[in-house]
Amino acid sequence: MTQAVTFENHFLIAMPSLDDPYFSRSLTYICEHNADGAMGLVINQPTNMDLKALMGQIDESLVVDEERGKQIVLAGGPVAQDRGFVLHSSQSGWSSSLALTPEIMVTTSKDILPALATEGGPSQSLLTLGYAGWQAGQLEQEIQENSWLTVEADTDIIFNTPIHKRWQAAVNKLGVDIWQLAPSAGHA
Repeated sequence: MTQAVTFENHFLIAMPSLDDPYFSRSLTYICEHNADGAMGLVINQPTNMDLKALMGQIDESLVVDEERGKQIVLAGGPVAQDRGFVLHSSQSGWSSSLALTPEIMVTTSKDILPALATEGGPSQSLLTLGYAGWQAGQLEQEIQENSWLTVEADTDIIFNTPIHKRWQAAVNKLGVDIWQLAPSAGHA
């Protein structure tokens, strides 16, 4: 029996030819991928909101550390844009968290928000609104159609690379000039 290919803990790098307005030049971290489909968070599409503004909408009484409050909230995908997802370095203690790797967790419960606003939160985190989702076989089909390239995820790109440089940093991990690839490259 062959092991099914999984893209969990991988980046989806949008090919330059992908002209979907939401996913153009996007970098998506795949949180889950199995026979039922896939779920990921776009990690390089900023919203016009920072953490302080978001916290003010949720609970005006929350005290937000000035430096942490400047963290940009990301548009994690077109699905459930009213739901927050926190991709963070491993730190347990929240109501709804899932360890994705020994170094990365995702939390969807609001109890993490006050901690994100202060020194009590994970040492590294990204906050997204919404997620990207694919039905069974859909992601594999899109990869076969050359909409995406994949490469193993890198925590340095996720947490330490400026938002506007993440797509190119992931491309650089491939070791190829993505602009030289034809939209139909690799499929005879």
